[in-house]
Amino acid sequence: MLDGNTVAALWGAVILSGLYHGVNPGMGWPLAVSAALMERRRRAMPAALALLAAGHFLAMIGILLPFSLMLMLVTWEGEIRVAAGLLVIAMGIYLLVETRHPRILARVHPARLTLWSFLAAMAHGAGLMLVPIYLGICAIGADETGHLAAETLMRGNLATAFFVALVHTAAMTLVGGLIALVIYLWLGLRFLSSTWFNLDRVWAVSLILVGGFGVQAALSGH
Repeated sequence: MLDGNTVAALWGAVILSGLYHGVNPGMGWPLAVSAALMERRRRAMPAALALLAAGHFLAMIGILLPFSLMLMLVTWEGEIRVAAGLLVIAMGIYLLVETRHPRILARVHPARLTLWSFLAAMAHGAGLMLVPIYLGICAIGADETGHLAAETLMRGNLATAFFVALVHTAAMTLVGGLIALVIYLWLGLRFLSSTWFNLDRVWAVSLILVGGFGVQAALSGH
């Protein structure tokens, strides 16, 4: 079984990755600023953030739930974790090589914020970043075998997947909302357009590092 410090560190990683996603403008907070400015009312911002959060949450669940079901195959738990880590690394390498943003994101009208947020998170591998962390949280001990392990996984992992996605999305929405609020109230749209920062390469390297962490943790039995 995982010790308390390891579990705390993994949940901390879930929150930190959410904060990291929230800072990244590619996850949508500029659209919340835009909605408030276009409608000329402050209430449009939390409404837009809620729609963005809904899309991001659905993307996280869409990635985590299949791995929850796969992890029920207790015999293959280690192999599944290694494969998931390699998948995240591959996504990071792809984003380093392919620097253009997916065209599909430009074809979704900003009014459909939930759909846009869902597609943006999927296209950028945001959900994949959570997989090695999530599988680490759900890791089973060597002494938990057979029916006992299967029963534990079936009972707890689906709920854990929802909770991981919820905590991560809450952290992302909090920091993204704070940035959007500061820009809307004090800095203005001109500041946003002149100081836009691109985290694409940092994002890609982060995916590779997280995937490497997942592979190392699985191979070392943590």
